[in-house]
Amino acid sequence: MEEHLSSTPAVSVQELVHHYGERAALNGVSFDVRPAEMFGLLGPNGSGKTTLFRILSTLMVPTGGKAVVLGHDAAKEPSALRRHIGVVFQAQSVDVKLTAEENLWHQGHLYGLRGAALKARIHEMLGHIGLADRAKDKVETFSGGMQRRLDVAKGLMHRPSVLLLDEPTTGLDPAARRDLWQYLNSLRQEEAVTVIVTTHLMEEAERCDRLAIMNQGELVALGTPLELKHEIGGDVITLETTNPETLAERIRSRFVVEAQPLGNQVRLEREQGHRFITDLVEAFPGEIQAISVSKPTLEDVFIHRTGHRFWTEESETKG
Repeated sequence: MEEHLSSTPAVSVQELVHHYGERAALNGVSFDVRPAEMFGLLGPNGSGKTTLFRILSTLMVPTGGKAVVLGHDAAKEPSALRRHIGVVFQAQSVDVKLTAEENLWHQGHLYGLRGAALKARIHEMLGHIGLADRAKDKVETFSGGMQRRLDVAKGLMHRPSVLLLDEPTTGLDPAARRDLWQYLNSLRQEEAVTVIVTTHLMEEAERCDRLAIMNQGELVALGTPLELKHEIGGDVITLETTNPETLAERIRSRFVVEAQPLGNQVRLEREQGHRFITDLVEAFPGEIQAISVSKPTLEDVFIHRTGHRFWTEESETKG
């Protein structure tokens, strides 16, 4: 029985489609999320990850396909599903004029918790997020990181099996981000909660067990961060030049290697890149202003799969 449960996805997204008028926000997206997995939805603004988040959290009905969470169809059984999921939105949901304890008290009431059970759960959650000594303090006196931890605690009051977080570290300083991720990891490991997080930050995506990388409504890559970076198969060489289109074409012709112009740079992938740069500099004297060699990153995976950088003018204006 245990083996059967572990092989059953906590979340199954099946050919999900959603349109806003003529624009396709999601175009046939499919993937599974395993129980107790830290799963990331990585993509720039306009990639479809927020639309996908809204569908999983029952706030939006897809145009086509379906999302099944813990055996419940998110579109057809939203009320049943909401009892089993916790949702933390990008916008803060805590009431800063109430105390930490009062925020959790009201949240508990929404899920039918009362009396001694509610009081015990509030005490437990404040202890988990390191705010037990601030239970009676108004939230307006808390730092941004403390407020965000309280947001997460609200989403966990009813002991959900799946926690959905939309850009959870927005506005947090690096220390607060680190603290929040440590808590999410302990939640996954100690309570077997499945965590799905949307992010546009590469360093956060690296912390996930697996990633779905999104671009313009499409799922462009799926796997562990290490697996995805390994697909690059070598080093990443970046050349700065005044005429990237011409240089890229000449590199392709001379060395029979794929070279990609990006802005004022040319990017290529090559085994033992530090040795190859000598050949490049000798072949094109005076045409290369700067050169760098690095190991593949998730940004490189995105470029490899889409042909453009993670952040573009288009993605920044879509919001």
